[in-house]
Amino acid sequence: MFKPALLILSLAALHATLSVAAERPMAFAAEPPMADPAMKPGAPTVPVITQDPKLFAEFGGHDGMVAIVDDAMDRWMHNPRTHPYFANADRDRIKMHLVEQFCVILGGPCSYTGRTMADAHRGMHVTEAAFYALAEDLQRALNDHHVPFNAQNRLIAALAPMHRDIVNK
Repeated sequence: MFKPALLILSLAALHATLSVAAERPMAFAAEPPMADPAMKPGAPTVPVITQDPKLFAEFGGHDGMVAIVDDAMDRWMHNPRTHPYFANADRDRIKMHLVEQFCVILGGPCSYTGRTMADAHRGMHVTEAAFYALAEDLQRALNDHHVPFNAQNRLIAALAPMHRDIVNK
């Protein structure tokens, strides 16, 4: 069951982007390799939202975050709206970077070693439907791992601005 605050956040982001988003053909490109000279390692595209380690602990720390991301990836692979984006990707590397990124955002003891969201998703033709399906499956994983709703909202709110870097315009 989705909470009203998260639904409002999702609807606000959707409303803001629908005015500029155009339908794109469903072509899925593989994630660009790190060796591509146009891609430069970056940092998370959102700030750390807390210096309080208690928030990271509400997600189960590093081990809890790994379990959540593993669960979410399983859901994305079984969801027809997100599966094509992960089918030919290095899922283990993606999961590692998501754990790092969430850890940094939540003020955990981690460093992010991946690319910026814009660089990582360039040319992938990510649709609005896929973006929101991914967010829904992530929320289901967070619920199933008993992450408190307030903590979930703080993570989702920090991730929401990445929409502009992930969904192709």
